[in-house]
Amino acid sequence: MKIRDGMKVAIFLTIFVVLLIMLSPFIWNVMTSFKDKGEYFTYPPVFIPRSFDLEHYVQGGKLGGIKGMRDSLIIASSTTLIAIVLGSLAAYSLARFRIGGDNLAFWILSVRMMPPIASVLPLFLFFRFLRWLDTYQALILTHSLVNLPFAVWMMKGFFEELPQELEEAALVDGCGRLGAFARVALPLVAPGLVATALFCFMFSWNEFLFALILGRSRVTPITVNIAGMIGGHEILWAEISAVSIMASVPIIIMAIVLQRYLVRGLTLGAVKG
Repeated sequence: MKIRDGMKVAIFLTIFVVLLIMLSPFIWNVMTSFKDKGEYFTYPPVFIPRSFDLEHYVQGGKLGGIKGMRDSLIIASSTTLIAIVLGSLAAYSLARFRIGGDNLAFWILSVRMMPPIASVLPLFLFFRFLRWLDTYQALILTHSLVNLPFAVWMMKGFFEELPQELEEAALVDGCGRLGAFARVALPLVAPGLVATALFCFMFSWNEFLFALILGRSRVTPITVNIAGMIGGHEILWAEISAVSIMASVPIIIMAIVLQRYLVRGLTLGAVKG
């Protein structure tokens, strides 16, 4: 065997081991979603269940899994749309007109760094005053406040990478500043736009603390629904695993479908400050 072939085998084995370690919790979760009660905590552990029926997935859906996914979809989609629209406009202003210099851009990003626990109580009191607790608008507004700084920072890097001459040519041809933004700048940063939207959607989909404090019974995102299956007398392990797998499917599908844009977006200077 040549040295080059040996290196390829070593690299392949290293990648396989790393992927196996990273995916082992997900694989174990999939197997648990099919196990019977007697197979959870046996020794030696049962890796492959005796049957692969969908009973626990049906039960998980009846216990609020379907409603939780619907609530999460409404909140995450609305949040992503708000963050992308407002974030793109703000990022374009920061990149082209240097509004506030670098300090304003960094201050916007620092809002994203604030721990959620530091702001959840003021937000709870604010929404209680407005009678917005346990409503979609409360969680959509909160998630938008959290995701907007991230969207601004990401999109600012993309717009800075774009040559200004392209927009100046559009202005010379009679296009207004807003038209140059919508017709020239925005289509050229589409990969970055898709990557930013995907990250905002994932952040909102996986968020737990705000959903737990600001939602109660009418609005229960999927993360809160899964936590609710841990009762005082019984933990529904198989149903929890089944609903968590169901919750992972939309994110996995989006990542696969948008993979081309995601890679292009992340290599387009997305993290440039």
